[in-house]
Amino acid sequence: MAVLADIVLDCTHPASLARFWAAALGGYEVAPYDDAEIERLRAMGITDIEDDPSVMVVGPGPRLCFQRVPEGKTVKNRVHFDVRGDVSEFVQLGATVFEEHERWTTLQDPEGNEFCVLRAK
Repeated sequence: MAVLADIVLDCTHPASLARFWAAALGGYEVAPYDDAEIERLRAMGITDIEDDPSVMVVGPGPRLCFQRVPEGKTVKNRVHFDVRGDVSEFVQLGATVFEEHERWTTLQDPEGNEFCVLRAK
C-alpha cells in the first residue's frame, strides 16, 4: 500500500502561494531554510528565497510542495482541497469567493486554484 507523502501544486510564484496555504491551514508553516538549502539555491543562481522555484509547507498532514511552472492555470482543477473554516478568514488571506452552494462555498486561492470551505452540519 502506498502512503501519501507530498501534495505538489503547480504555480507561478511558489513563495507567496506557500505563505497563503501555510496561513490558511492550521498548524502548517513554510519549511525553514537552512544553510544547505540556501547554498543549493545560490548554486542555481538564486540569491533571494522569494525566487525559490520549489517551496515546501509542512504541518500535521502531508507536506505541500509548491513548484514553479511556466504556464498559468487555464481550466478547472481536477483535484482540490475541502477544508472547514470561516470563509471570511480565507478571503482576508487573499482568496476570492467563486461559487456559493448549499453545503459549501467554492473559493479560489491567490493563483485561481479552487478549494471548498464546508459549512458546519
